[in-house]
Amino acid sequence: MTVITTVGDLKAIYGEVSEASTAKVTTSLTPAYRQMIECSPFVALATVGPEGLDCSPRGDLGAVVRIEDNRTLALPDWRGNNRVDSLLNIVRDPRVALMFLIPGSNSVMRINGRAVVSIAPDLLESFEMEGRHPRSVIIVSIQEAYFQCARAVMRAELWNVKRQVAADDLPTPGEMLKAAKESFDQETYDREWPARAAKTMW
Repeated sequence: MTVITTVGDLKAIYGEVSEASTAKVTTSLTPAYRQMIECSPFVALATVGPEGLDCSPRGDLGAVVRIEDNRTLALPDWRGNNRVDSLLNIVRDPRVALMFLIPGSNSVMRINGRAVVSIAPDLLESFEMEGRHPRSVIIVSIQEAYFQCARAVMRAELWNVKRQVAADDLPTPGEMLKAAKESFDQETYDREWPARAAKTMW
């Protein structure tokens, strides 16, 4: 295997960065960037901590984050598996990266910044959904904002419904759990999961 071990060798292969690749980076949200993020119901949240890296999917009904101002985003932490990997990382290392997907758009939005975990009562109450509130809210201070080249989404045909994989062609959550732990009760988990998820969405 031949591997690249220096920055110089890497740049020799890929060449110079185009003007568009650098001009698009801002330190706050432009009106266009704000519009893109407001239309995004899904974001991948990347964090780093002493144990390593984590990338967590986050989704919501409508915009996945609330824009507090052009330098600040608020991301409610809705119900999950209670591993709190992202939150554990943030309280020890505030660096975060977010990648927003917008259904139907080939462009994605990216944010790099620093975050804190807030449990301010008025903030939690402001995110009420079906009578429930998040247990915490991630506040992201933006350091870089930019949109990503559309080629990856175009190559993947991400929004092409004809390319969707049928659920029957994939392992169920119970099957994946049983593969990781042989004694796991796959059948019960798969049978009860849809109703449990519906009751614990928020």
